[in-house]
Amino acid sequence: MSALNTTSTPTMRPRFRLKRKIAMKGVTTRFRRMKTDMEEISREQESIKEGQRQVRAKFEAIQGECERLREETNNIIQQSAMTQIRLGIMFNILKAREEGNFARASNLTQLLRSV
Repeated sequence: MSALNTTSTPTMRPRFRLKRKIAMKGVTTRFRRMKTDMEEISREQESIKEGQRQVRAKFEAIQGECERLREETNNIIQQSAMTQIRLGIMFNILKAREEGNFARASNLTQLLRSV
């Protein structure tokens, strides 16, 4: 019986080694595939990060432009309000002159100069 075991053991060992070698080959192949997939994912993530940086830079530029336009709009509104005030004073000067109230017209003229 021991002779039977010794002859069967060497034949099983090479078979076991072959199976293990085939299994390891599959693991190695999967590992390499996973490694290339991870490298591709890493490149894609870097590309996404770069895209996000560009979008952030554009957004900040747009925010700056928006702030500048807001300030410019406020300046135009103030200028428009001052123009309306001047026109109102001018209209009152003309009205005072038509009525012959030259003292009031003189006061309004001085007010117009100060505005």
